[in-house]
Amino acid sequence: MLALGYVTGFGVTLSYHRNLAHRSFRLPKLLEYLFAYCGVLSVQGSPIEWVSTHRYHHQFTDTEKDPHSPLKGFWYSHMGWILDSRSRFGRYGGLRNVEDMKKQPFYVFLHHTFLLHSFLLGCILYYIGGFPFVGVRMVIVFHSTLFVNSAGHIWGYQPWNTGDLSKNLWWLGLLALGEGWHNNHHAFEYSARQGLEWWQIDVTWYIIKFLEALGLATDVKTPSEVHKQRMKAKSMAAQE
Repeated sequence: MLALGYVTGFGVTLSYHRNLAHRSFRLPKLLEYLFAYCGVLSVQGSPIEWVSTHRYHHQFTDTEKDPHSPLKGFWYSHMGWILDSRSRFGRYGGLRNVEDMKKQPFYVFLHHTFLLHSFLLGCILYYIGGFPFVGVRMVIVFHSTLFVNSAGHIWGYQPWNTGDLSKNLWWLGLLALGEGWHNNHHAFEYSARQGLEWWQIDVTWYIIKFLEALGLATDVKTPSEVHKQRMKAKSMAAQE
């Protein structure tokens, strides 16, 4: 459970989110596809669908067009939006914001078969250890991601004036492998690092740095001091 939890969890945070949705760093194609496949096994949808939803979230953060804003309540932002596919895609005209991924046959293949891969893994795990092997890991990883959408826009604090409800929440930073520093992320969407302070634990960033040290992660983007000072000045002006 722990091993698969981390593997599939990094598939979401490192691959789906930071690599594919925001292109905050580059990987060799085979490694990029491997991490994306780990994300598929998290049972959070295909890479194309997940990335499309997230890009729309940033485009329309905490507005009526946001796919999962707490403006419609905690339950909706946490899980209710999943049941409303029209809200996610219908009003935007479909998967129009992921043309970069739709051009790659591997992601198109996963988009049409992602449930099959999780089903086969589930059968193997059930045979080995029963339902606990299948369900516990999936539930923990699933809700860790969903809490970023809900709790990450309700509780915590805002060091940056981002014009939305995104918050930094320490316990979510631990639970979601660094994704809980959500206000940092909305302030610097392109950044591969979300825990910007030394004490903001960001396990996904540590993995990216390790890959960079091996020469596997390249073009790793982080906010410059100039950009951080500009955002800091903007935040202070808003408080005044």
